[in-house]
Amino acid sequence: MSGAGGQGGSSVPDEEWERFLRESVDGAADAPVEPSARAREVRARLGKGGGRPEGWRTYTPATRGRRTGWYVTGLVAAVALVLVALFPQQVVGWFGDDGEPAGTPMAAESERPTAAPGAERAPRPTLDEPFRGSPAARWADGADGITVPPAKATGWMDAAQVERALRRSKEFMVAAGLDSGVLRGERPERAIALLSPHQRDVREYLRAALSSATPTEETDPLLLFSRFRPDQAELVGDVVKTRGRLTYREGERGAVEVTADVTFVYPVTPAAGEDGADAEVIRTIVRREVVMSWDDPSKVVTEPDTMSLVSYSVDMTNGGCSGPTGYFVPPFGRAGEQLADASQLDPYDRSEPVGTATGADGCVTATRS
Repeated sequence: MSGAGGQGGSSVPDEEWERFLRESVDGAADAPVEPSARAREVRARLGKGGGRPEGWRTYTPATRGRRTGWYVTGLVAAVALVLVALFPQQVVGWFGDDGEPAGTPMAAESERPTAAPGAERAPRPTLDEPFRGSPAARWADGADGITVPPAKATGWMDAAQVERALRRSKEFMVAAGLDSGVLRGERPERAIALLSPHQRDVREYLRAALSSATPTEETDPLLLFSRFRPDQAELVGDVVKTRGRLTYREGERGAVEVTADVTFVYPVTPAAGEDGADAEVIRTIVRREVVMSWDDPSKVVTEPDTMSLVSYSVDMTNGGCSGPTGYFVPPFGRAGEQLADASQLDPYDRSEPVGTATGADGCVTATRS
């Protein structure tokens, strides 16, 4: 039994059936399409906030990417070889002694280095660039160049007390070597305030060093303090480069003994000298080692927040080699002269102990400035 209205017993009218067959072949613009399994998965993931999945047939041509990188690297290497061949000194100057770009700040010093810094280009320092051509160009400014180690309980002090002793020790080095007034020859009051008033030999040294117009080798204030005569030399700018560190251990009678080993680089020019590119700039370089004892007040007579000096020594270049005057005397007009019988010292070499190089009258000649 056949039904009415359609082919093969279908209930669909003939004209509707024919339209369906045509659209099945040609496709209808607005005909709904059931999403495939992949499309349903994508829609579900997007609806849940997931990222767009990678297409089934997409890929990255890894070979092409590597080859492009190789061509670029090869081109750069070729250009670098040409530059090295044509301008070797200039190219070497682009990098510091450890392979870093020349302007990259050095990491803080945490232990004694094993060798001196590598060779640098040696252009003349200027008023605008007083550290040009010096390893100190990459050193930290002022107090930032003095590394303080982590504190832990030592001797009679707990960790917090050790931390305070380290902080005070650094303050002494800053007050003695970086204070702008002291550098101009003023009395180092802040540094003196950190010294125990009960240490008789140090009191006598300070009295003689800071009051006598003719200090001796033993009473020279430069053994502890950095000073220039303001009518002879003035600092270039307001930056002194430093590099060094503090270390500590348990000393006598349970004291905390702190050792400071710091190099200071002072760029100076003649007082009332020339301005501009013709101005002479000399770097006076001073390395100090000061050993400080923070004593147990139950065993040693002392005052709060003061310490005793155990020892102090100094290496100095470009600061004068005549008799002690109490001030650094930069060799303006004579920089680079080799003194007869004078030992040579690389003032940037911190791998050797202080006082290694000695010459006639204690004078040494810097191998570089």
